[in-house]
Amino acid sequence: MKPPHLSKAVFRLIKTALFALACFMQSSLAAEPHILLQSTTSTLNSGLYDHMLPAFTATTGIQVRVVAVGSGQALRNAANCDGDAVLAHAPQDEIAFMRQGFGLARLPVMKNRFVLLGPGDDPAGIKAASTISEALRLVAGKQARFLSRGDDSGTHQRERALWAEAGIDISPPEGSWYLEAGQGMGASINLAVQLNAYLFSDISTWLAFGNKADHQVLYSSEEDRLTNRYSVITLHPAQCPSVNHDGARQFAGWLTSDPGQKQIASFQLDGQQMFTPTAGKADK
Repeated sequence: MKPPHLSKAVFRLIKTALFALACFMQSSLAAEPHILLQSTTSTLNSGLYDHMLPAFTATTGIQVRVVAVGSGQALRNAANCDGDAVLAHAPQDEIAFMRQGFGLARLPVMKNRFVLLGPGDDPAGIKAASTISEALRLVAGKQARFLSRGDDSGTHQRERALWAEAGIDISPPEGSWYLEAGQGMGASINLAVQLNAYLFSDISTWLAFGNKADHQVLYSSEEDRLTNRYSVITLHPAQCPSVNHDGARQFAGWLTSDPGQKQIASFQLDGQQMFTPTAGKADK
């Protein structure tokens, strides 16, 4: 049997070694070039990042760590200097972010479309609608169950604006037919399927979603107000001097370059292009 003092010495040695290993690992992670990207959820849920980010890292050596929240929350996080860049699809909030001096550059990256999803039997009859306003009026008129993301995301903001354009006041909700999930796009689709409810969604997340059950796209059109535009924003050094401005600049530059735009264009599911590159084109 070993003397007690020897056991304590061995214990101290092991403890010291483990502490040194933990410090080394933490130091290695900190030294690894990376940026923190505050992002909308649809780009994550659709699978775009899994397709695109490895190519960026292979080119630059910079890892991208994604925080996927609604666009509104992503911009608020960035305003608190929590992140190095933002990828969002809430144009009005993005413009306000820039005017307040938080952003250095805002560049258009890509677009897709918003659609209305619903149960296959379409109880509100929105398949026959000729405009998105008419489709929403049919849902409200029938008081068919509708699930909103309710999370101040770009999708949620556009949905609320469309209700207002249709002349329907859903704040406060008119009845139990209008529900709010308070979750990201993928989770909201999953809940809408479970509740047999209508839902406003971007098309890319829907196409990538696995558990569709009887749900389908019931309303889709080329109306400009259903265009879903994404932008990348780098933070202003005067507001957030400690963030990785060089890494963010490289990421924004790569996203809007020919290689980055080609990566976006090549992201397909079942032969269907998920996003359309828009770098260099005027945004609204």
